[in-house]
Amino acid sequence: MEKAIRKLFGGLKLTYPKVIAAAVAAAVLTAVIALIPAFHYTSFIAITVTLEVWILFGILIIVNSRSNLDAAIKCFLFFLISQPLVYLIQVPFSELGWTLFGYYRYWFIWTLLCFPMGFVGYYMKKDKWWGYLILFPMVLLTGYSYLEYFSDFQFSMPRYLLIVLFCACAMILYPVFIFRDSRIRIAGAAIGGVLVAALTVVCLLNPPVYTTEIAGNGDEYRFDGSYSVSLADEKFGTVEIRYLDSIDTYVLHADFRRSGDTVLTLVSPEGEKTDYKLHIERDRFEIEPD
Repeated sequence: MEKAIRKLFGGLKLTYPKVIAAAVAAAVLTAVIALIPAFHYTSFIAITVTLEVWILFGILIIVNSRSNLDAAIKCFLFFLISQPLVYLIQVPFSELGWTLFGYYRYWFIWTLLCFPMGFVGYYMKKDKWWGYLILFPMVLLTGYSYLEYFSDFQFSMPRYLLIVLFCACAMILYPVFIFRDSRIRIAGAAIGGVLVAALTVVCLLNPPVYTTEIAGNGDEYRFDGSYSVSLADEKFGTVEIRYLDSIDTYVLHADFRRSGDTVLTLVSPEGEKTDYKLHIERDRFEIEPD
């Protein structure tokens, strides 16, 4: 197993046709995941929105390149092909159509940065202590993803567990696989472990809350301050009726703490109950009469 991983991190013959083929394969995989709703709100969606998996691709290209310029060109080529292709594949199947390419601007900036990052990143192969300083920004970016997805995991467990484990392992094991000097490997793994522990504590001390207004008093929902509202299972959070001066009406306010399905019950002053099916996700909800 270790021998296979060592080969992956520096023992591959990475030709330009292989880089192009890998870019196309990564783009197809990413586009398919983005298009299939079953993958949404799971670990698999990470490759479509954040950097951690693409950082791994970039590192693998760098450590299997022959020179600084070779690493820079291959990294740039990989991202120049894969990123626009991700959106091009989705265009015929998406309601957004060609406007999907509005999201490409973010990835285009990272594509431009791939050339200098690949050039400098090649120095990690010198196996010097300062090589970890070159790697460290990638560890921090992966740590940022860990922070985001661990929070999502808290809200939607066990979903997002795979991407949480991926980020944690990457932060700790990148230096172990990239460097040969045992001191750099141990120090790098220790720094990654401390970061994982610290970010975990931050998440545990700040559990995620999705705050939103479910509905306002109007044609579909009739209520005022004399009504009461509750959730069938309090583990999903709390709901209450509030009056908002800014829009001069009553609203159903929610502080959700878990994803899933529950029932929201609205009770009139006369005791008449109205139940609604409520589906909760990390950043959206669906409600309909029960």
